[in-house]
Amino acid sequence: MAEVTNQTVIESLSAKFGDKVTNVNEPYGLLTFETTKDVIIEVLRFLKENDARGFSFLTDITAVHYPEKKHGIAVVYHLHNMVSRIRVRVKVFIDEQHPTIPTATVLWNGANWMERETYDLFGVKFEGHPDLRRILNMDDLGVHPMLKQYPLEDPNRVDKKDEYFGR
Repeated sequence: MAEVTNQTVIESLSAKFGDKVTNVNEPYGLLTFETTKDVIIEVLRFLKENDARGFSFLTDITAVHYPEKKHGIAVVYHLHNMVSRIRVRVKVFIDEQHPTIPTATVLWNGANWMERETYDLFGVKFEGHPDLRRILNMDDLGVHPMLKQYPLEDPNRVDKKDEYFGR
């Protein structure tokens, strides 16, 4: 069996998925690429089940909110090949107004709680998830706290008023 490297992984992904795999780079040696939500499950399945790839461990699922970009939320998957000791980061940008993406629980049971956390903090709805509900915050909380929709400081704080400082 040939050694699995970042280069062999990206070559096999490009051969199978073509232009659905984009923005490939390796910051600090971590293979990172983007794909689309219509093929994310097939890409993850290919990375997990292909004997030559073997990314059987799902380390994390999270999201990042980019309010200045067209597609404001990136869902990020971290996979680990324990045999070859290499990691892969997969990003999928989704629409901030309709943040939906297929669930990865069809591949990893452990994705259940990771997706619930991402839903709770960022509002990403994982289609087909067996039990998508809040996991950290109160059920009646009307916001998703990790979205950058609010000012960093409370405008009503009196200790920040200029007149108290002679300005």
